[in-house]
Amino acid sequence: MSQENVERSYMQEPSVIPLTVRRLKAGTYEQWRKAWDDPNDPDALWMDGEQAYIARSVRDPDVVVAFALFPGDLEELSRLREDPEVERKLQKRSEAISEFTEEVLSDDTYEILEVVTTESRQREREAE
Repeated sequence: MSQENVERSYMQEPSVIPLTVRRLKAGTYEQWRKAWDDPNDPDALWMDGEQAYIARSVRDPDVVVAFALFPGDLEELSRLREDPEVERKLQKRSEAISEFTEEVLSDDTYEILEVVTTESRQREREAE
């Protein structure tokens, strides 16, 4: 594949995915979920326009993945996380969910390099 094809397939707007995989204490999903984000808590960590996903392992229902598609770049996410109010809310969330978390299996931020679609695959085939 040529450099031109690689550049064409990369996203136009950089995005990142904060993602955490946790093993919950058996049978505590509902309590964990409310501690993770209680819509009735005015102090909950939530940004307007945010879209987060929670997925559960089909093999082990006590393993959950929580992630968001952050619309900014890594620098913007870092600035956001350095905000004292966001730090406080993150700490509050962490303390609240720790009661229901057996272990954190992964906690990292991933940069989206490209989005592969049927259309992008077709364009790539035509370009070769």
